Amino acid sequence: MNPESDTQFDLNDDNGVAYRRPRVDDGIRMWEIARDSQVLDVNSSYAYVLWGADFSDTSIVAEVEGRVVGFVTGYRRPQTDDALMVWQVAVDSDQRGKRIAGTMLRELFKRNTGSGVTAIHTTISPDNEASQALFAGVARELGLEFTRAPFLKAELFGDSHEPEDLYRLSPAS
Repeated sequence: MNPESDTQFDLNDDNGVAYRRPRVDDGIRMWEIARDSQVLDVNSSYAYVLWGADFSDTSIVAEVEGRVVGFVTGYRRPQTDDALMVWQVAVDSDQRGKRIAGTMLRELFKRNTGSGVTAIHTTISPDNEASQALFAGVARELGLEFTRAPFLKAELFGDSHEPEDLYRLSPAS
């Protein structure tokens, strides 16, 4: 699939939000949303362009009236190829409360189940209760177990970054 020309929407919801694969020209908007969130680790604008170029099958954007208002970036974990690793989830502040983040995660998971994905993995810092609640809700809606395990210690980051726990949304064992 050519990410520059993909305009097919995965879903259009009742709130006028359309969901689709990101394109390379969405990269700068994704970077702006991450920057404006004031909570995400902001990567270079180049990184977000690459998500649209190389990881569009494992990422999703939400748009309203032709403007990208949210995104989820993800990739297949090399050591666990049945897991979709969610890197970042962000929604414009004026679009929050419309269940956009949860819809993006559910649609992204559904889109990838055909290629063997059975689980979602993500890392969340211990103080990020909003993200923990988001993923717990998505797990419930998808009928998946929701588990947490220690993953990356704070000392690994070299700055004031908190540790990151690994959360797994996976089929019941």
